[in-house]
Amino acid sequence: MRAVGLITEYNPFHRGHEHHLRESLRVTGAQVSVAVMSGHFLQRGEPALVDKWVRAETALRAGVDLVVELPFPWACNSAPHFARGAVAVLNSFGNSMQALCFGSEAGDLALLMQAEAALESDRQGLEKEIRRRLAQGEHYPRARAASVRQAGLQEDVAEVLSHPNNILGIEYLRALKESGSTVHAYTVPRIGGGFHDLEPGTHDIASATAIRHRLRQGQDVATFLPQATHAPLFEALARGATPDLERLLTLLLGRLLQGPQAVKSFYLVEDGIENRLVAVAEACSDYDELVSAVKSRHFTRTRVTRMLSHVLLGVERQWMEESLATGPLFITLLGASDRGRQYLAQCRKDLHLPLIQNFSRVHAQLKRRYGRETFLSRTALQQLDLQLRASRYYALLQQKWSGGPRGRDYFQPPCMLF
Repeated sequence: MRAVGLITEYNPFHRGHEHHLRESLRVTGAQVSVAVMSGHFLQRGEPALVDKWVRAETALRAGVDLVVELPFPWACNSAPHFARGAVAVLNSFGNSMQALCFGSEAGDLALLMQAEAALESDRQGLEKEIRRRLAQGEHYPRARAASVRQAGLQEDVAEVLSHPNNILGIEYLRALKESGSTVHAYTVPRIGGGFHDLEPGTHDIASATAIRHRLRQGQDVATFLPQATHAPLFEALARGATPDLERLLTLLLGRLLQGPQAVKSFYLVEDGIENRLVAVAEACSDYDELVSAVKSRHFTRTRVTRMLSHVLLGVERQWMEESLATGPLFITLLGASDRGRQYLAQCRKDLHLPLIQNFSRVHAQLKRRYGRETFLSRTALQQLDLQLRASRYYALLQQKWSGGPRGRDYFQPPCMLF
């Protein structure tokens, strides 16, 4: 079976994702689709609208064949790390994974490859200019755009770099090249609302941001979602299985009010920001106020929310940097269709990483692959611990809890559609 990889968050799965899935299968000629999907915390540093198992089920019901998890160290990180982690997971499927298809504003692979090559030719110089502008007080998005213009890149290349999905696509291309991947890249144009738009676009397509905004306003979103996804998503929302930002603030304050020394070793807490975090925590009354008060020209809102997710989970900087350098050490299966299970049966022997389906056997699987008391075995167990920690904290954030163990990875089987 020819497989195409999709790098996703599905927060929630909407008609734009349905279009991406359909077009990805068409342009690549693939027979099976494999989604590498973020878990409970997302690239912008926010907890997902609903848990990873519900989101996996919506994807399967909409036609995706296989859903595996993008581990937290890469899922809740900057575009380069996000891309490297997702590409590493796709590479782990070996020769059976033949394509990666992503959505972009440009919809032109040649142009994105040209932009990637232009950036790579003087990446250090560009980063130096961005740092210089930040030191002068410019905000990061403006500093990056000005630096790109100053670098003298062609106008169409510079325009490409002003759109978020183009930037992510360029990082996918870079990650494929850096890893020596045999996976072929494809892109399809995004349609509908923009990534950050709060209002729907055209043709019943709205961005995930717009859909979440409408949900918070109590507005109907059914028209923007494939019919097949309605039941699992709306049932989860009805039972209150969605994060409460007041709970998030309370848990964060429990960390921050221990003082600067208690948080300065966490990943992304740098440049003395721990002092500002603690000072703001003393008086803030809600999560958005905390984020807005910490945000500055050096720390964009997204950078702050990512940092707070790492503070929440207590992710130490040293371990995180080691894990990022090592790469993902296992794959977690979140769900599969009948065709997805056929694909797994075909490629299982070629997998480069252990595939975790039953967490009761996870420690035995990791020991069998990495041995005992080795660097890789310790790192794999730390990655596993962080995944479980993310699930437990996500459960603590839910508006209503139905009871039962919060470490659901051990008890929640992958979603299987028949």
